[in-house]
Amino acid sequence: MTMAPARTPGTGKPPASPAGTSAGRPRVGAFPWAMAASIAVAVCGAALSLNGVLRGWAWYWPVLTTVLVVSFTLAALRAVRAQPLLVTAGGFLSLGAILTLTFFRGSSLLGLIPTGATFTELQRLVRRASETVLAETAPVAPNVGIVMVICAVLGLAVILVDALAVPLGMPAATGVGLLAILVVPAMIKPQSVGFFGFTVAVAGYLMILACSQWFAPDARTQADSARNPGQVRRAVLTGSAALAATLLVPLAIPGFDQGTFPQGSRLNPWGTSTGLNPMITLGNSLRTPDGSGRITYATNASVPLYLRSVTVDHFDGESWGPDDRNASRLPLGGRIDPGYAVLADEQLQQVTAIDTGTFTSPYLPVPYAPETVRGLDGRWTWDPATLSIKGTDVSSRRQEYVVTSSVPKLSAGLLAQSSSGVRDIPDDFTRVPGNVPEIVRTTAGTVAGSASSPYEKAMAIQRYLRSAEFTYSLQSPVQNGYDGNGLSVLADFLDQKSGYCIHYASAMAVMARLEGIPSRIAVGYAPGRLTGATVTVAGQGTLPEFEVDARDAHAWPELYFQGLGWVPFEPTPSRGVVPEYATESSAPAAPGSLDNNDDLIPDATPAPAPVPSATPLPAPGTGGGSDNGLQLLPWLFGAGGVLGVALLAASPHLVRTAIRARRLRPKDPGDAVPMAWSEMLDLGTDYGVAPGSSETPRAYSTRLRGHLGEPGGMDEAAHRAAVALTAGFERHRFGPPPPSAGGQDADDGGRTGTGAKGGAASGQLAALELALHANATLPQRLRAAWLPPSVMGRLGRIIGAPFRAAGRALAVTAKAAARSWPVRSR
Repeated sequence: MTMAPARTPGTGKPPASPAGTSAGRPRVGAFPWAMAASIAVAVCGAALSLNGVLRGWAWYWPVLTTVLVVSFTLAALRAVRAQPLLVTAGGFLSLGAILTLTFFRGSSLLGLIPTGATFTELQRLVRRASETVLAETAPVAPNVGIVMVICAVLGLAVILVDALAVPLGMPAATGVGLLAILVVPAMIKPQSVGFFGFTVAVAGYLMILACSQWFAPDARTQADSARNPGQVRRAVLTGSAALAATLLVPLAIPGFDQGTFPQGSRLNPWGTSTGLNPMITLGNSLRTPDGSGRITYATNASVPLYLRSVTVDHFDGESWGPDDRNASRLPLGGRIDPGYAVLADEQLQQVTAIDTGTFTSPYLPVPYAPETVRGLDGRWTWDPATLSIKGTDVSSRRQEYVVTSSVPKLSAGLLAQSSSGVRDIPDDFTRVPGNVPEIVRTTAGTVAGSASSPYEKAMAIQRYLRSAEFTYSLQSPVQNGYDGNGLSVLADFLDQKSGYCIHYASAMAVMARLEGIPSRIAVGYAPGRLTGATVTVAGQGTLPEFEVDARDAHAWPELYFQGLGWVPFEPTPSRGVVPEYATESSAPAAPGSLDNNDDLIPDATPAPAPVPSATPLPAPGTGGGSDNGLQLLPWLFGAGGVLGVALLAASPHLVRTAIRARRLRPKDPGDAVPMAWSEMLDLGTDYGVAPGSSETPRAYSTRLRGHLGEPGGMDEAAHRAAVALTAGFERHRFGPPPPSAGGQDADDGGRTGTGAKGGAASGQLAALELALHANATLPQRLRAAWLPPSVMGRLGRIIGAPFRAAGRALAVTAKAAARSWPVRSR
C-alpha cells in the first residue's frame, strides 16, 4: 500500500498571496473594464459612420446607450469571475433588457420583462424597418423600427467582438465584427464610411489589441498582470498593418469607386447597380456614370412609354413606402382587371415585348395599365389596388414577355370635366399625415388653392414644380442633407428648390392629397432611347426597339380622376416626357429647365432635349460591368459561406487553443501546477489516453509514458516532462508547500511548482505534445488537432446536463412513488 508523505505543519494551506492581493480570491484588476471601454469605443465609432444612412443624430443616443449597457454588463460579470458562457448569456440578457426598456416599455412588465404584447410590437417594428429598407432612400428618416434594428445589431456586434477578444483569445479577429458594421455605409453612402467614424473605429480596434497585450488574463478572471514593452510593440505593429491594409485594399481590388478611402471611395462589390436597388437608392442609380441593369423593349405605342415597376402609395409622414398587400394579391394568369370603370370614349391598346436582361427585382417592369402578360417564367402575382406584378421566389432577371396594356385616350378637356367626387378608393391613397410641415401646406394652398377643379389643381402644382424657380440636381440633396422622401426632406426641398425626381414626385403627391386628390408615386423607368434595332412581335410585325438602364430610373406621381382612373403627370424638369394632356400652360417652363440637366450623368455631355432618342448608348452587350458585378456576387456569398463553415469547423481547435493559453499564463503562482497538470490530462485525452476516474496521478503518468517512445531515445525529454509534471502535482496536492523564491525543485531533473510560472511547464508540455504527436496515427493527430476529445467531451456534458438532470428528477420521483405505494402483506 502506498503511503502519502507525512504533512508538516502548514501543509495544505494555500500559498502566500502575491503582493497587493488579499489572502482570499485573486484581485480582479482593470482588464474587464479596460476591454469593455475599448470595445464600446470601437463599436460606437463604427456606428458614427451610419450618419448619412440615417438622417440626423437623434438615433445615436439609443445606440450609445445599448452599446454601453451591453459592454459594461459583460465587464461586470467578468469582474466577478463568472464562467465565459454565463458572461455571454448575460450579454444577451442585458441586450434584451435595454431594448425592452428603450423601445417596448409600455408593453412590457416593469419596463424590462417582455410580454406577449411586446412580441406583437416587435413584429410591427421589424416590419416597419423592412419597409424602410425596401422603399426609402438614404439618408432615411430614423423611425422607431429602423433604430431598434440598428441597436439590436450593434448590441450583437458588441457580444461578438467581446467573445473574439476575451474567451476565444483572438483580439485581432475583432476587426471582422467592426468591418461588418462599416460595410453598410461603405455600400450605401456616396461618400463611403467617412473619415471621422473610420478613425474612431480604428482607435477602438487598436485599444482592443493594446488591452489584449498589455494585460495578461488568467483562466478565471481575465484580470491584469505584468506589462511587457514587447507586447505593446506587437500590438502597434498589428494595428498599423491592419490600418495600412484597409487603406491599400481599395486601390488593389475591384469594387471601389474612385476616391481615397474611407472618405471618397464607396464599396460597390456588385459593380454598378442592376435595377432599382433600394439599398443603393434611386439617387445613386441616377449618379451611376455608366448604365447598368439594361432593359430593352419594343412597342406599337405612338408615344414614348414609361415602364412601371412598383407603386409607392403608403405615406406615414416619415417616408413613402410600397404596400405589397400580400393577403389580397392574385395569381397572374388570366386578365388583369383595374377594378374601376373607365368612361373615356376611346381606349388605346398597346402591345409591348420586353427583355429585362440583367435587371433584377422582385417587381416586373410593365407599361400601365397591363391587361395580360405572356411568356413569364416562375410564379407571379398582381395587386388589384395598384396592378403591380411581383414574383414569388423568382425575380425579373432574364425574363422575356409580352404585355398587352390599355390606357384611355386623355385630353385636357376630358380631365377638366372629371370634377365629380372620388368614390371607392382606399384610404391609403388619400391619407394625409398630421405632421405635415407648414411650408408644405402653405405652398399647396398658395399654388393650387384658387383652382376650381382637380385637373386645374394638378396642373397648377405641376406648373409650379417645373417653373424656373426649381432646378434639377442629383448632388444638391446629398450636399445639403435632404436626399430622401419624408416630410422633413420635402420641406427642405421646397425651401432649397433643388432636387431630382423623387423630390418632385413626392412634392406633387403630397400637395395633391392636401388638395383632396388621391395620389401615389410610381417607380420605374422614364422613356429610353432607340437602339436602331427592330423586334418582330407576333401579330404586330416589326417594331422599333428601345433601351433603358439605371440612368433612366425615375419616379413620377399618379393622380386619380373619377371615371378615368390613375393619370400620370411629369413634374420633374428635364426628365421624362410631359404627356400631351398636361402640356397646356406648362410648356413655357419646360425649355428653360433643360439647362438643369448638366449633372444628370456625371462627366457626360448633357442631352440636347428631353426626348427618348437623346443620347445613344453603346451597342447591346457592351453596356458596362453589371454582368461582372453579378458574377462577383455569388463568389462573395460563397466566400462568406465558406468562411462561416471554416470558422464553425475550427471552433473546437480555437477553444482548445484558448484553454491552453489561459492555463500557461496564470496570474497566481499557486495555480500554475494544477493548471499544468490539467493540461497534461487534456493532452493525453486528446491523443486517446484518457485518465481513469479512480486512477492515481502516478499510475496515469506511467500509462501515458507507455504511449511515448523508449526512454533514453528521441522522446527522453517527453518522459522527463511527464515525470516532472507528475511529481510537481503530487507535491502540490499531497506534499509540503513549495519552497521559497529562488529554490529549485529537483525531481528527476525537472522543474515544477513555482517554476511553472517561469516557463518550465510550457516547455515540458510542448515536449510531451511533440512526442504524443510523433507516436500517434494520422487519424489520432487530426482528431487531436480539430476535434479534441477534451473539448468535445465537455461540450457533450454541457449539452447532456439538462437531460441528466431530468433523468435524475424522474428517478427520484419514481422512487418516491414506489415508497408511497402500499405493500400488501401475505
